[in-house]
Amino acid sequence: RLGGAAALRLLLAAHVVAAFEPITVGIAIGAASALTGYLSYKDLYCRFAECCRSERPLNASALKQDLEEKLFGQHLATEVILKALTGFKNNKNPKKPLTLSLHGWAGTGKNFVSQIVAENLHPKGLKSNFVHLFVSTLHFPHEQHIKLYQARNCYPDQLQRWIRGNVSACAGSVFIFDEMDKLHPGVIDAIKPFLDYYEQIDGVSYRKAIFIFLSNAGGDLITKTALDFWRAGRKREDIQLKDLEAVLSVGVFNNKHSGLWHSGLIDRNLIDYFIPFLPLEYRHVKMCVQAEMKARGSAVDEDVVTRVAEEMTFFPKDEKIYSDKGCKTVQSRLDFY
Repeated sequence: RLGGAAALRLLLAAHVVAAFEPITVGIAIGAASALTGYLSYKDLYCRFAECCRSERPLNASALKQDLEEKLFGQHLATEVILKALTGFKNNKNPKKPLTLSLHGWAGTGKNFVSQIVAENLHPKGLKSNFVHLFVSTLHFPHEQHIKLYQARNCYPDQLQRWIRGNVSACAGSVFIFDEMDKLHPGVIDAIKPFLDYYEQIDGVSYRKAIFIFLSNAGGDLITKTALDFWRAGRKREDIQLKDLEAVLSVGVFNNKHSGLWHSGLIDRNLIDYFIPFLPLEYRHVKMCVQAEMKARGSAVDEDVVTRVAEEMTFFPKDEKIYSDKGCKTVQSRLDFY
Protein backbone atom coordinates (compact mmCIF):
# COMPACT_ATOMS: atom_id res chain seq x y z
CA ARG A 1 0.00 0.00 0.00
CA LEU A 2 1.06 3.55 -0.65
CA GLY A 3 1.24 6.32 1.88
CA GLY A 4 -1.55 8.87 1.88
CA ALA A 5 0.32 11.52 -0.14
CA ALA A 6 1.52 9.06 -2.79
CA ALA A 7 -1.94 7.54 -3.15
CA LEU A 8 -3.45 10.99 -3.54
CA ARG A 9 -0.96 11.87 -6.30
CA LEU A 10 -1.81 8.69 -8.18
CA LEU A 11 -5.55 9.34 -7.89
CA LEU A 12 -5.06 12.90 -9.15
CA ALA A 13 -3.11 11.54 -12.11
CA ALA A 14 -6.02 9.24 -12.90
CA HIS A 15 -8.37 12.20 -12.76
CA VAL A 16 -6.21 14.15 -15.23
CA VAL A 17 -6.06 11.36 -17.80
CA ALA A 18 -9.84 10.93 -17.54
CA ALA A 19 -10.15 13.80 -19.96
CA PHE A 20 -8.08 12.01 -22.62
CA GLU A 21 -8.55 8.31 -23.11
CA PRO A 22 -10.93 5.73 -21.54
CA ILE A 23 -8.38 2.89 -21.77
CA THR A 24 -5.74 4.95 -20.00
CA VAL A 25 -8.31 5.87 -17.36
CA GLY A 26 -9.04 2.22 -16.72
CA ILE A 27 -5.33 1.37 -16.36
CA ALA A 28 -4.65 4.31 -14.06
CA ILE A 29 -7.67 3.66 -11.87
CA GLY A 30 -6.95 -0.04 -11.74
CA ALA A 31 -3.39 0.70 -10.63
CA ALA A 32 -4.58 3.19 -8.02
CA SER A 33 -7.13 0.70 -6.73
CA ALA A 34 -4.59 -2.11 -6.49
CA LEU A 35 -1.96 0.05 -4.81
CA THR A 36 -4.17 1.83 -2.29
CA GLY A 37 -6.34 -1.15 -1.43
CA TYR A 38 -9.00 1.22 -0.21
CA LEU A 39 -11.64 0.97 -2.95
CA SER A 40 -12.78 -1.55 -5.50
CA TYR A 41 -12.09 -0.84 -9.16
CA LYS A 42 -15.77 -0.11 -9.78
CA ASP A 43 -16.15 2.24 -6.83
CA LEU A 44 -13.05 4.16 -7.78
CA TYR A 45 -13.93 4.28 -11.47
CA CYS A 46 -17.38 5.63 -10.62
CA ARG A 47 -15.77 8.60 -8.90
CA PHE A 48 -14.51 9.80 -12.27
CA ALA A 49 -17.23 8.57 -14.63
CA GLU A 50 -20.99 8.19 -14.26
CA CYS A 51 -21.99 4.61 -13.52
CA CYS A 52 -25.37 2.95 -13.74
CA ARG A 53 -26.46 1.96 -10.25
CA SER A 54 -29.77 0.27 -10.96
CA GLU A 55 -29.67 -1.58 -7.65
CA ARG A 56 -28.98 1.57 -5.64
CA PRO A 57 -31.85 1.99 -3.14
CA LEU A 58 -34.03 5.06 -3.40
CA ASN A 59 -33.64 7.59 -0.61
CA ALA A 60 -37.35 7.94 0.05
CA SER A 61 -36.82 10.58 2.75
CA ALA A 62 -34.87 12.80 0.35
CA LEU A 63 -37.50 12.39 -2.39
CA LYS A 64 -40.28 13.19 0.07
CA GLN A 65 -38.47 16.32 1.24
CA ASP A 66 -37.86 17.50 -2.32
CA LEU A 67 -41.49 17.04 -3.30
CA GLU A 68 -42.90 18.69 -0.18
CA GLU A 69 -40.50 21.66 -0.22
CA LYS A 70 -40.33 22.36 -3.95
CA LEU A 71 -43.75 21.39 -5.34
CA PHE A 72 -46.69 23.59 -4.39
CA GLY A 73 -50.39 22.79 -4.33
CA GLN A 74 -50.01 19.21 -5.58
CA HIS A 75 -50.84 16.92 -2.68
CA LEU A 76 -52.01 14.14 -5.02
CA ALA A 77 -48.89 14.17 -7.18
CA THR A 78 -46.62 14.25 -4.11
CA GLU A 79 -48.35 11.29 -2.47
CA VAL A 80 -48.70 9.09 -5.56
CA ILE A 81 -45.21 9.67 -6.95
CA LEU A 82 -43.57 9.04 -3.58
CA LYS A 83 -45.46 5.77 -3.04
CA ALA A 84 -45.10 4.59 -6.64
CA LEU A 85 -41.34 5.17 -6.83
CA THR A 86 -40.63 3.82 -3.35
CA GLY A 87 -42.63 0.65 -3.98
CA PHE A 88 -41.06 0.12 -7.39
CA LYS A 89 -37.47 0.63 -6.25
CA ASN A 90 -37.96 -1.60 -3.21
CA ASN A 91 -39.21 -4.43 -5.42
CA LYS A 92 -36.21 -6.56 -6.41
CA ASN A 93 -38.17 -8.29 -9.16
CA PRO A 94 -40.79 -5.97 -10.71
CA LYS A 95 -43.05 -7.58 -13.30
CA LYS A 96 -43.04 -4.57 -15.63
CA PRO A 97 -41.46 -1.11 -15.94
CA LEU A 98 -42.96 1.68 -13.85
CA THR A 99 -45.08 3.89 -16.11
CA LEU A 100 -46.45 7.23 -14.91
CA SER A 101 -48.64 9.62 -16.89
CA LEU A 102 -48.69 13.18 -15.53
CA HIS A 103 -51.58 15.43 -16.56
CA GLY A 104 -52.53 19.05 -15.99
CA TRP A 105 -52.36 22.56 -17.38
CA ALA A 106 -49.02 24.20 -18.14
CA GLY A 107 -47.13 25.60 -15.17
CA THR A 108 -48.56 23.23 -12.58
CA GLY A 109 -45.29 21.35 -11.98
CA LYS A 110 -45.17 18.33 -14.31
CA ASN A 111 -41.74 19.10 -15.79
CA PHE A 112 -40.46 20.12 -12.38
CA VAL A 113 -41.53 16.78 -10.91
CA SER A 114 -39.85 14.82 -13.69
CA GLN A 115 -36.65 16.75 -12.88
CA ILE A 116 -36.98 15.93 -9.15
CA VAL A 117 -37.57 12.25 -9.93
CA ALA A 118 -34.58 12.12 -12.28
CA GLU A 119 -32.29 13.71 -9.69
CA ASN A 120 -33.36 11.27 -7.00
CA LEU A 121 -32.76 8.27 -9.26
CA HIS A 122 -29.54 9.44 -10.93
CA PRO A 123 -27.38 12.13 -9.28
CA LYS A 124 -26.86 14.07 -12.52
CA GLY A 125 -30.60 14.31 -13.08
CA LEU A 126 -31.62 15.37 -16.56
CA LYS A 127 -27.93 15.60 -17.52
CA SER A 128 -27.39 11.93 -16.69
CA ASN A 129 -26.49 9.47 -19.43
CA PHE A 130 -29.25 7.28 -18.04
CA VAL A 131 -32.09 9.83 -18.21
CA HIS A 132 -33.55 10.49 -21.67
CA LEU A 133 -35.92 13.30 -22.55
CA PHE A 134 -38.07 13.23 -25.69
CA VAL A 135 -39.99 16.37 -26.69
CA SER A 136 -42.79 15.62 -29.15
CA THR A 137 -42.51 18.82 -31.17
CA LEU A 138 -38.74 18.41 -31.45
CA HIS A 139 -38.19 14.67 -31.89
CA PHE A 140 -41.46 13.66 -33.64
CA PRO A 141 -42.62 16.79 -35.49
CA HIS A 142 -43.95 15.40 -38.78
CA GLU A 143 -47.21 13.49 -39.00
CA GLN A 144 -46.23 11.97 -42.36
CA HIS A 145 -43.25 10.25 -40.68
CA ILE A 146 -45.22 8.29 -38.06
CA LYS A 147 -44.24 4.93 -39.57
CA LEU A 148 -40.60 5.98 -39.51
CA TYR A 149 -40.78 7.03 -35.85
CA GLN A 150 -42.35 3.68 -34.97
CA ALA A 151 -39.96 1.58 -37.04
CA ARG A 152 -38.23 -1.25 -35.27
CA ASN A 153 -35.48 -1.88 -37.79
CA CYS A 154 -34.90 1.63 -39.06
CA TYR A 155 -31.69 3.61 -38.58
CA PRO A 156 -30.30 3.69 -35.00
CA ASP A 157 -31.82 7.01 -33.93
CA GLN A 158 -35.38 5.70 -34.09
CA LEU A 159 -37.46 5.20 -31.00
CA GLN A 160 -37.41 1.46 -30.36
CA ARG A 161 -33.73 0.99 -31.06
CA TRP A 162 -32.86 4.02 -28.94
CA ILE A 163 -34.75 2.65 -25.94
CA ARG A 164 -33.40 -0.87 -26.42
CA GLY A 165 -29.81 0.36 -26.58
CA ASN A 166 -30.10 2.53 -23.49
CA VAL A 167 -31.83 -0.09 -21.35
CA SER A 168 -29.13 -2.57 -22.41
CA ALA A 169 -26.57 -0.11 -21.05
CA CYS A 170 -28.50 0.64 -17.85
CA ALA A 171 -31.50 -1.38 -16.68
CA GLY A 172 -32.67 1.53 -14.50
CA SER A 173 -32.86 4.03 -17.36
CA VAL A 174 -35.50 6.76 -17.16
CA PHE A 175 -37.41 7.89 -20.28
CA ILE A 176 -39.42 11.13 -20.17
CA PHE A 177 -41.84 11.99 -22.99
CA ASP A 178 -42.85 15.65 -22.85
CA GLU A 179 -45.75 17.31 -24.71
CA MET A 180 -47.66 14.08 -25.12
CA ASP A 181 -50.72 16.15 -26.05
CA LYS A 182 -48.81 17.27 -29.18
CA LEU A 183 -47.59 13.80 -30.13
CA HIS A 184 -49.23 12.29 -33.20
CA PRO A 185 -51.58 9.44 -32.18
CA GLY A 186 -50.06 6.03 -32.77
CA VAL A 187 -46.40 6.98 -32.32
CA ILE A 188 -46.19 6.05 -28.64
CA ASP A 189 -47.61 2.57 -29.29
CA ALA A 190 -44.21 1.72 -30.75
CA ILE A 191 -42.90 1.28 -27.20
CA LYS A 192 -45.85 -0.80 -25.99
CA PRO A 193 -43.88 -4.10 -25.91
CA PHE A 194 -41.31 -2.51 -23.59
CA LEU A 195 -43.99 -1.54 -21.06
CA ASP A 196 -45.69 -4.93 -21.02
CA TYR A 197 -45.26 -7.92 -18.69
CA TYR A 198 -42.49 -9.61 -20.65
CA GLU A 199 -39.52 -11.06 -18.84
CA GLN A 200 -37.26 -10.23 -21.80
CA ILE A 201 -37.53 -8.96 -25.37
CA ASP A 202 -34.68 -10.02 -27.67
CA GLY A 203 -32.55 -10.78 -24.62
CA VAL A 204 -33.16 -7.43 -22.89
CA SER A 205 -35.24 -6.95 -19.73
CA TYR A 206 -37.07 -3.64 -19.41
CA ARG A 207 -38.64 -4.36 -16.03
CA LYS A 208 -36.46 -1.95 -14.05
CA ALA A 209 -36.84 1.00 -16.42
CA ILE A 210 -39.12 3.96 -15.71
CA PHE A 211 -41.28 5.75 -18.29
CA ILE A 212 -42.86 9.14 -17.57
CA PHE A 213 -45.37 10.87 -19.86
CA LEU A 214 -46.14 14.59 -19.48
CA SER A 215 -49.30 15.99 -21.00
CA ASN A 216 -51.66 18.97 -20.87
CA ALA A 217 -54.45 16.63 -22.02
CA GLY A 218 -57.05 16.13 -19.31
CA GLY A 219 -56.36 19.53 -17.78
CA ASP A 220 -59.97 20.58 -18.36
CA LEU A 221 -61.27 17.50 -16.53
CA ILE A 222 -58.93 18.12 -13.58
CA THR A 223 -59.91 21.78 -13.38
CA LYS A 224 -63.62 20.92 -13.47
CA THR A 225 -63.21 18.54 -10.52
CA ALA A 226 -61.17 21.09 -8.55
CA LEU A 227 -63.74 23.79 -9.29
CA ASP A 228 -66.62 21.53 -8.23
CA PHE A 229 -64.89 20.94 -4.89
CA TRP A 230 -64.28 24.66 -4.42
CA ARG A 231 -67.88 25.59 -5.21
CA ALA A 232 -69.10 22.94 -2.79
CA GLY A 233 -66.99 24.52 -0.05
CA ARG A 234 -64.58 21.57 0.12
CA LYS A 235 -60.81 21.90 0.40
CA ARG A 236 -58.63 20.94 -2.58
CA GLU A 237 -56.75 18.62 -0.21
CA ASP A 238 -59.97 16.57 0.03
CA ILE A 239 -59.61 15.58 -3.64
CA GLN A 240 -58.42 11.97 -3.86
CA LEU A 241 -56.90 10.02 -6.70
CA LYS A 242 -60.10 7.98 -7.08
CA ASP A 243 -61.97 11.22 -7.86
CA LEU A 244 -59.87 11.77 -10.97
CA GLU A 245 -57.87 8.78 -12.16
CA ALA A 246 -60.66 6.83 -13.89
CA VAL A 247 -62.22 9.82 -15.62
CA LEU A 248 -58.74 11.03 -16.59
CA SER A 249 -57.72 7.77 -18.26
CA VAL A 250 -61.00 7.57 -20.19
CA GLY A 251 -60.86 11.22 -21.16
CA VAL A 252 -57.29 11.00 -22.45
CA PHE A 253 -58.03 7.75 -24.30
CA ASN A 254 -60.91 9.45 -26.15
CA ASN A 255 -59.14 12.77 -26.73
CA LYS A 256 -58.20 13.04 -30.41
CA HIS A 257 -55.69 15.75 -29.53
CA SER A 258 -53.74 13.46 -27.23
CA GLY A 259 -50.80 11.23 -28.08
CA LEU A 260 -52.58 8.56 -26.05
CA TRP A 261 -55.75 8.67 -28.18
CA HIS A 262 -56.96 5.06 -28.53
CA SER A 263 -53.51 3.96 -27.38
CA GLY A 264 -52.75 0.32 -26.61
CA LEU A 265 -50.90 1.55 -23.53
CA ILE A 266 -54.23 2.49 -21.95
CA ASP A 267 -56.23 -0.32 -23.57
CA ARG A 268 -53.80 -2.90 -22.13
CA ASN A 269 -53.61 -1.15 -18.72
CA LEU A 270 -49.86 -0.60 -19.07
CA ILE A 271 -49.88 2.86 -17.48
CA ASP A 272 -49.60 2.30 -13.74
CA TYR A 273 -50.78 5.72 -12.55
CA PHE A 274 -52.57 8.66 -14.14
CA ILE A 275 -51.43 11.52 -11.90
CA PRO A 276 -53.46 14.75 -11.92
CA PHE A 277 -51.81 18.13 -11.35
CA LEU A 278 -54.37 20.55 -9.97
CA PRO A 279 -54.62 24.17 -11.17
CA LEU A 280 -52.69 26.58 -8.94
CA GLU A 281 -54.30 29.25 -6.79
CA TYR A 282 -53.00 32.74 -5.96
CA ARG A 283 -51.33 31.49 -2.76
CA HIS A 284 -49.43 28.83 -4.70
CA VAL A 285 -48.18 31.40 -7.21
CA LYS A 286 -46.80 33.45 -4.31
CA MET A 287 -45.02 30.35 -3.01
CA CYS A 288 -43.47 29.87 -6.47
CA VAL A 289 -42.19 33.45 -6.48
CA GLN A 290 -40.72 33.07 -2.99
CA ALA A 291 -39.01 29.80 -3.95
CA GLU A 292 -37.54 31.36 -7.10
CA MET A 293 -36.15 34.31 -5.14
CA LYS A 294 -34.53 31.94 -2.63
CA ALA A 295 -33.07 29.84 -5.45
CA ARG A 296 -31.43 32.99 -6.83
CA GLY A 297 -29.89 33.72 -3.45
CA SER A 298 -32.02 36.82 -2.96
CA ALA A 299 -33.80 37.92 0.17
CA VAL A 300 -37.54 37.38 -0.12
CA ASP A 301 -39.19 40.76 -0.65
CA GLU A 302 -42.89 40.27 0.06
CA ASP A 303 -43.78 43.44 -1.83
CA VAL A 304 -42.17 42.04 -4.99
CA VAL A 305 -43.78 38.64 -4.35
CA THR A 306 -47.22 40.24 -4.21
CA ARG A 307 -46.63 42.40 -7.29
CA VAL A 308 -45.51 39.44 -9.38
CA ALA A 309 -48.43 37.26 -8.22
CA GLU A 310 -50.98 40.00 -8.89
CA GLU A 311 -49.73 40.40 -12.46
CA MET A 312 -50.80 36.86 -13.27
CA THR A 313 -54.22 36.29 -14.83
CA PHE A 314 -56.77 34.03 -13.17
CA PHE A 315 -59.87 32.07 -14.17
CA PRO A 316 -62.85 31.39 -14.26
CA LYS A 317 -63.84 34.88 -15.33
CA ASP A 318 -66.14 35.49 -12.37
CA GLU A 319 -64.39 33.68 -9.50
CA LYS A 320 -60.75 34.21 -10.63
CA ILE A 321 -59.45 31.28 -8.55
CA TYR A 322 -56.79 29.61 -10.67
CA SER A 323 -53.74 30.98 -12.47
CA ASP A 324 -54.17 30.31 -16.19
CA LYS A 325 -50.41 29.83 -16.61
CA GLY A 326 -49.73 28.26 -13.23
CA CYS A 327 -46.19 29.32 -12.29
CA LYS A 328 -44.99 29.19 -15.89
CA THR A 329 -44.05 32.87 -16.25
CA VAL A 330 -42.87 33.53 -12.70
CA GLN A 331 -39.16 33.55 -13.65
CA SER A 332 -39.54 36.06 -16.48
CA ARG A 333 -41.80 38.33 -14.43
CA LEU A 334 -39.36 38.23 -11.54
CA ASP A 335 -36.58 39.26 -13.95
CA PHE A 336 -38.61 42.39 -14.68
CA TYR A 337 -38.36 43.45 -11.04
